Amino acid sequence: MDIYALIEPQPSSLQANLSPSILTKPTTYTQASRDPDWGSAISEEFDALLRNNTWSLVARTPNMNLTSCKWIYRIKQKADGSLERYKVRLVAKGFHQQHGVDYDETFNPVIKPITIRTVLSFAISNGWFGCQLDIKMPSFMASLMKKYI
Repeated sequence: MDIYALIEPQPSSLQANLSPSILTKPTTYTQASRDPDWGSAISEEFDALLRNNTWSLVARTPNMNLTSCKWIYRIKQKADGSLERYKVRLVAKGFHQQHGVDYDETFNPVIKPITIRTVLSFAISNGWFGCQLDIKMPSFMASLMKKYI
């Protein structure tokens, strides 16, 4: 008897048809910028940062500690394993900064568990329908939180 005849096929939800290009993430900006999919994701992220006035350019002074940045690359997949989108974030290497010298305040748009519980209980008490939401720009969510809560 053939041993492979006894093995049941995997459910289709566990099978993913991923090509090698989907599985590989670039490690440098140069690699990413050569790929049209990653290049458009970079452009989209950079344009969003400019639209939201994420930073302001200032003249450099001799006592400034410059902070570099780097691109972080992620591949978002659907539940069935197929490609959803290429996700790119520009992050500052803030570990070189000193509080009071390079910055005065920080902001990290993280939702606290009590906020989630409050919103969910409010939605349930009003009979609202809920669905999942993936926010592309955390600063957008932060501005909504400041405006409406």
